[in-house]
Amino acid sequence: MRTTKIEWTDKTWNPITGCTKISSGCANCYAEVMSRRLQAMRQEKYVNGFTLTMHEDVLAEPKQWKKPHNIFVCSMSDLFHKDVPFSFIDKVMKTISGTPHHKYQILTKRADRMNEYFSSLPIPENAWLGVTVDVATSKERIDYLRHLPATIKFLSCEPLLEDLGEMNLTGIDWIIVGGESGTRARPMKEEWAVNIMKQTEEQGAAFFFKQWGAWGSDGIKRSKKTNGKMILGKVYQKMPEAV
Repeated sequence: MRTTKIEWTDKTWNPITGCTKISSGCANCYAEVMSRRLQAMRQEKYVNGFTLTMHEDVLAEPKQWKKPHNIFVCSMSDLFHKDVPFSFIDKVMKTISGTPHHKYQILTKRADRMNEYFSSLPIPENAWLGVTVDVATSKERIDYLRHLPATIKFLSCEPLLEDLGEMNLTGIDWIIVGGESGTRARPMKEEWAVNIMKQTEEQGAAFFFKQWGAWGSDGIKRSKKTNGKMILGKVYQKMPEAV
């Protein structure tokens, strides 16, 4: 488990590393770049680079942390990847259920498989479930999420690659929005983010604007730090009420 600079969480836990691309949002995957770098540094966990790998030896890692944390599960992979057997996901859920002092944030692009897994199994009370919605066609993932009885259900609109249009946020508690980072980053327009923010406020969810990324609100490419995290002159970083 690692401390992270991701603003909406404070720890990451990776019982799985590696993944495969399934959507346009995956094109410049930060996890792939980082995995290759860690492989070159000969870190044992990343000997397989970005090839999907399950790590039985870290399944009990959260039990070592006595202080409560918000934990992003599989920041370097996707828990519901088709090549991860449900029997392994069972082990992840056992750890989550066995450490109720933590909150676990599970984000996937495989919303259909997440829905299938939980169709016959209980969701731990301390597990937050989320799906990535980065382009308009990916809004169908929300329907796989909204009816699941999770304590918190959230959307990650990052990297936001186009205007998402109208959104039905029924059953959704929290929306994270952010632009893309890195040398090959694609720009995000302010009106796209504002459109989501307005709908989030109208429909009663919490809005969290993470960052502009490599492109600023003025359409100029510069450092992520310089572009900052203000939208319409303010910082909007609300957490869901369960926090």
